[in-house]
Amino acid sequence: MVTIDDVRVFATRLPRAYEALVRDRVKFRVGRIVFLAFSADEQVMGFGFPKEERAALVAAEPGKFLMPLQSDMRYNWLRVQLASIDQAEMEELVLDAWRMCVPTSVATAWLSS
Repeated sequence: MVTIDDVRVFATRLPRAYEALVRDRVKFRVGRIVFLAFSADEQVMGFGFPKEERAALVAAEPGKFLMPLQSDMRYNWLRVQLASIDQAEMEELVLDAWRMCVPTSVATAWLSS
């Protein structure tokens, strides 16, 4: 089971990423773009994800992934229950969400190091 602290350790290592507290909720940003956000109870993580692919992922694993809240449907966004993923899957989701927010050159440089 992954916790918010596990995510924090990984996400804060990514270039240009930083943690912010917005309305008592933990979010991770690159500049002003949010790429991760946690529910108030810190059990669900929202993350950047392509709109075109989210319905298929939720349909494939409905016990793990959740559609965005109605207010977030217009964004490239998806949610996952932290208790249902392991460290490797968390890192993949966080990394992919971060890559959607940074310039390609930044992602390429970090991934090649």
